[in-house]
Amino acid sequence: MNGNLTIALDAMGGDNAPEIVIKGAAIARVRYPDAKFLLFGDHARLRPLLDRNAKLAAVSTIHHTDQYVAADEKPSIALRKGRESSMQLAINAVRDGDAQCIISAGNTGALMAMSKVTLRMLPGIDRPAICALCPTRIGESAMLDLGANIECDANNLLQFGVLGAAYARTLLGIERPTVGLLNVGEEDIKGGDVVKQAAALLRDPTLPLEFRGFVEGNDIGAGSVNVFVIDGFAGNLMLKSIEGTVQLYSEYLRQAFRSSWSSRIAGFLARSAFKRLKARIDPRRYNGATFLGLNGIVVKSHGSADGFGFANAIGVGVDMVKNGLNDIVTREMASYAERHGEQDKALAN
Repeated sequence: MNGNLTIALDAMGGDNAPEIVIKGAAIARVRYPDAKFLLFGDHARLRPLLDRNAKLAAVSTIHHTDQYVAADEKPSIALRKGRESSMQLAINAVRDGDAQCIISAGNTGALMAMSKVTLRMLPGIDRPAICALCPTRIGESAMLDLGANIECDANNLLQFGVLGAAYARTLLGIERPTVGLLNVGEEDIKGGDVVKQAAALLRDPTLPLEFRGFVEGNDIGAGSVNVFVIDGFAGNLMLKSIEGTVQLYSEYLRQAFRSSWSSRIAGFLARSAFKRLKARIDPRRYNGATFLGLNGIVVKSHGSADGFGFANAIGVGVDMVKNGLNDIVTREMASYAERHGEQDKALAN
């Protein structure tokens, strides 16, 4: 993408907004000097924060609204009553072409509902999917859906595979990503009818991916494939389980190295190794889940993210835009539909 990149920020979304939004934007401005920001939120709260950072203020515009979507607000209520909220106005900026992507740390359900209604779906995609990176033994892998769709059919899972592969090419730079369908076992006889049907569809050799068949939960940590496809119900459970396990073992380590003087000394001697470990599994590095399949780039930051984490979420949006994620998805789905349309005609004749 040539020229300046304009990013819409829901400045009032998140546990610590708007402070962390401004901090994140300041970090992102250094990383992406061609970026400009549209800040949607309370002018009285945003202006003093911007005045402390003249360089960020020079590339930012505040669009005032004193309305915002609460963290516990139901998506249906947010759709009806949040038309002038910071979240909705930021989404509108993408719809109207004033910005190329939106970043929000606000209510996930409301952001998904508002984005789907406002931006609509890409051609050939029935439902959006939440996709994010997760650390593995050998690097990073993408996983989707992480909670947008509780129930999925085989075509939804096929589309998630195509979306995830495009995401991996865009964010990880992998030309032909490997894709696995998460199941209760690797054997073809395992699982329900939906995953079996989805596997048959994903084995199409003309798809822009390499399908590795069924994979299991322990394959995620191993990084067996670049993209893990799963329905939103199991995906959200898997994500929360991974987060909880990391927190549990981090606490176990802290307790272990505080249990005695000898343990404290061992912990002190190993502090450089623990710093590297902490950096490797730091959730802030992986902050920024993309709502794939929408006709516009929407990135969800964790609600409790700090400025560094929010800046990484902005970085995800920048990568999606600059590498033309939605253009890739649109071309690939159109090509898939054309091929299968020709096959259907041949069979009919």
